[in-house]
Amino acid sequence: MSHDSFLSALVQQLGADCVHIGSQVEARFHTDWSGQPPVAPLALVRPRSTEAVVSLLRLCHAHRIPVVPQGGLTGLAGAAVPTPGCVALSLERMQAIEDITPRTALMTVQAGATLQSVQEAAVAAGMVFGVDLGARGSCQIGGNVSTNAGGNGVLQHGMMREQVLGLEVVLADGTLLPMLRPMLKNNTGYDLKQFFIGAEGTLGVITRVLLRLRPAPQAKATALVAMPDFDAALAVLQRMQRHFGNSVAAFELMWDSFVQASIRWQKLQPPFAQSHPLLALIDVDGKDEASLRAAVEEALGEAMEAGEVVDAVIAQSQAQAKTLWKLREAPAELNTQMHPPINFDVSLPQADIGRFADAVQAAFDVRWPGHHSLFFGHVGDGNLHVSTDGATVNSECEAVEAELYRLVGEFRGSVSAEHGIGLHKKPFLHASRTPQELAAMRAIKAALDPLGLMNPGKVFD
Repeated sequence: MSHDSFLSALVQQLGADCVHIGSQVEARFHTDWSGQPPVAPLALVRPRSTEAVVSLLRLCHAHRIPVVPQGGLTGLAGAAVPTPGCVALSLERMQAIEDITPRTALMTVQAGATLQSVQEAAVAAGMVFGVDLGARGSCQIGGNVSTNAGGNGVLQHGMMREQVLGLEVVLADGTLLPMLRPMLKNNTGYDLKQFFIGAEGTLGVITRVLLRLRPAPQAKATALVAMPDFDAALAVLQRMQRHFGNSVAAFELMWDSFVQASIRWQKLQPPFAQSHPLLALIDVDGKDEASLRAAVEEALGEAMEAGEVVDAVIAQSQAQAKTLWKLREAPAELNTQMHPPINFDVSLPQADIGRFADAVQAAFDVRWPGHHSLFFGHVGDGNLHVSTDGATVNSECEAVEAELYRLVGEFRGSVSAEHGIGLHKKPFLHASRTPQELAAMRAIKAALDPLGLMNPGKVFD
């Protein structure tokens, strides 16, 4: 059938207020934050209910029209970029927080709810949600699940996968999978929801999510710690975990290149009288602020005596803690300060992160003398971010990517820690997945989406 007949049926079934065609589709739906070239979809659909999503996918399946799910469009791998002739499916109108039960620490939300709205609803109920990241005000829960998002809370609470107790998903042919049973234990065959967490919309559309919440801490201590090298940083992390266990809520490591850029870009006061090779932002949860700060001070004092820490400051108020965390917010400036930023989000065996960073720096020094590269990350969970200014490497973005991902392969790491594969990392997926693993992934795709209509061309061809 022609596109005209499909579009006519689309408007008739879903209503003109939900369907946007041609020039009606705003440019923001043509791409995401990845920098991938924009593509205008055949149509944009913004449903208000799961039933509308079911109707849309049934119609697209009957007409063999591909579907590209879109959340907050904050992804950095191109997973939400439309493909030619597709329907872009935006979940932004499905943003309701439908139920929150503090007694059982559960929350049910529609997939279009923003991460920030979920966080705020949890706090209002005396709880916290275990995932946090910089795009919290824009990114949506469905996208967070589809990319298995990480962020600052992974060390304590795990990835998005650990926060999801149930899902409601619509398959490519419109079949509805209502997997929202509120039980931690459900050992009845395949755990189907796991197929869709991290699948980047290639297997189905997530429409509802049943989330696990955590008790809110009564107190929090924040410290900024200077260390001489990466081995010392690991020793400090281990020391803090010995003292405080799972109460260590964050361990964000920043190389001096990142620290100096953050100070310069945000016009901040240097936290110490002199620069140091590595700084770590550490959050620890507890029950009483005064006693918790005293315990953190004691632990860091031991680390100083052991030569692991050369300087430290412990926030004496929440305002001071917020000021210390401002140092970590430099990534928000990357798009305006680098031309363009070449961003990497990789995962490595924790003990090898320092050597990997040194290897990248050395390799870039040889090929692009004078390059400007920043190293930072959630090192407590093995996640390292690298950002290189394209203007300082002769705009050889693809060569920079090839070199860094070559090293990821040598170190037996992952080319994506938390941003997914999308379009951008497809050429490098082989560095982290064997041919046998890729074949198994393709078999799952063929079983759940035999016509290849769900987000085609993403993750793998």
